[in-house]
Amino acid sequence: MPQTITPALMFQGQATAALALYTSLFPLARVENLRLYGPGEISPEGTVAGAELHLTPELRLRVSDSPPVHAFTFTPSTSLFVDCDGESEFDSLYAGLSEGGEVLMPPADYGFSARFAWVNDRYGMSWQLNVPHQPTP
Repeated sequence: MPQTITPALMFQGQATAALALYTSLFPLARVENLRLYGPGEISPEGTVAGAELHLTPELRLRVSDSPPVHAFTFTPSTSLFVDCDGESEFDSLYAGLSEGGEVLMPPADYGFSARFAWVNDRYGMSWQLNVPHQPTP
């Protein structure tokens, strides 16, 4: 059995910008073990060879730029589902993640939560943003 399973996000030369966006939107986010490609390496100098993005204390993602250009990219069939603490956090994340991206489901009460939206950010990563229903006393 594996010791850990870590989701990996592979970008096409945009990992540095994506890391900057995500760390600006998530207050607890931090980047660790960032390694950039140097001159003469397999990928353009300054692109991300590897990094760990801690979005929350519980969620760590591996992030890199792919040396070869692939015919595929991110797809909404795999997304990050974010339970927000409230409307303010939801609005902030929605504004930041949808800017320059694609709205798959606009913010609304779809019945399964108090408020929900689904977006692809400007780098193609898919995010489901959720404000859960408050438990009834």
